[in-house]
Amino acid sequence: MRFFSVLALLFAFAFGSGGEAHAQQDLTMTWIGILCLIVFVVGYFFIAAEEVFHINKAKPAMFIGTAMFFLIGTYMVLNGLDLHPLQGKIDHLTIEVAQIVFFLMVAMTYIEALIDRDVFNTLKYNLVSKGFTYKKLFWLTGLIAFFLSPVADNLTTALILSTVLLTIDKDNKPFLVAGAINIVVAANAGGAWSPFGDITTLMVWAAGKAPFIDFLALFPASIIGWAVTAFLLSRYVPEGSPHFDAKSEKRVTIKPGGKAIIALGVLTITSAVLGHNFFHLPAMYGMMFGFSLLSLYVYYFKKAYKNEEPMHVFHFMSKIEHDTLLFFFGILSAVGALHFLGFLEYLIALYDKLGQSPVNIAVGFVSAIIDNVPVMSAVLNANPKMGLDQWLLVTLTAGIGGSLISFGSAAGVGVMGKLRGIYTFGAHMKLAWTVLAGYIVSLVVWYVQFEILGLF
Repeated sequence: MRFFSVLALLFAFAFGSGGEAHAQQDLTMTWIGILCLIVFVVGYFFIAAEEVFHINKAKPAMFIGTAMFFLIGTYMVLNGLDLHPLQGKIDHLTIEVAQIVFFLMVAMTYIEALIDRDVFNTLKYNLVSKGFTYKKLFWLTGLIAFFLSPVADNLTTALILSTVLLTIDKDNKPFLVAGAINIVVAANAGGAWSPFGDITTLMVWAAGKAPFIDFLALFPASIIGWAVTAFLLSRYVPEGSPHFDAKSEKRVTIKPGGKAIIALGVLTITSAVLGHNFFHLPAMYGMMFGFSLLSLYVYYFKKAYKNEEPMHVFHFMSKIEHDTLLFFFGILSAVGALHFLGFLEYLIALYDKLGQSPVNIAVGFVSAIIDNVPVMSAVLNANPKMGLDQWLLVTLTAGIGGSLISFGSAAGVGVMGKLRGIYTFGAHMKLAWTVLAGYIVSLVVWYVQFEILGLF
């Protein structure tokens, strides 16, 4: 299973190699294209085999993300090629990476602030003190993830609820692994039927491929597919309940300032959504605006609550998983290099070979192997002639397909960072068949609803 993702990637490239490349220059069959592909596959292998070699996934990701561009630059200089296309690609990629990294940084900082204020400990206390079993907690966290991600986003939702899992029982690995997969699947499925739930849905909506209200038509496929996966995963959730002794367990409440930070967090997400919707600002600007509000509030808190322990916003920042941010930088840069060389453009040629539905379904698998953002970007740039039903299909598959592999989505990578050593690539792949079953069911629901009944 560890080799499956690499083999699938090579198959996708090889199958499409006979088509016409849509890139400005096709370097795929040159020595630099082949060398960069080898560098990517080898680096990706070490990312996937993190548990075997005990190497943090950010290290090989950063290496391939930077080395490939140095190799490309060397090739272009040796052959006297114009460097402006490469510079343009780097400029575009820098903006893309910065948006994601800054977005993640603010989201993670808010989570650390909420942890400091005992928000999640209070939520844990309220859940566990009610006597809920592990199975009930499994379903409850999944439902919250599914309905929270359309309002916020799948990454923030997954980060919050994976933290809740740890506060419930940090030692029960079967519960944590099943719960983590459930949260990732639910967050990605919930984000697929809302323009604000995932970056890819925002891209499709902003490109005018589907009106806002029509995204809601994906709700049945999203929730039924998640429910199937959750039902299968629930069989691996242990019986019993988290330990709770009402006499010995001290009641936990939110510390002063905690509720204000919750309100600021909601305002931050709202600013990101509204800023993107009405002003066409990158989501990171809304997030950074929210970060500035948090910084100012921490300053106000020190002055107004002199008898309370002060908060320090940069202390919150120091506790976030920086390796997760570096991983995103590396993997997005590496995929950007492949796109520049022309490899991702070959995927578009498959529309002519296989038809719209098969390729759009395959996009889900490709997005799990690579990343749904550049894959969706390639589809939008190629702009194949598709109806609303097919644009919503590719939106659905790109959104939920990332759940097939642990680091196939931002939500999965975020949860891997939170549950380091527990929710890993290997742990996910052992139960990946449950995610695949839900993926197939979602496709069946889409086909019945859109192609047979015409309900959209």
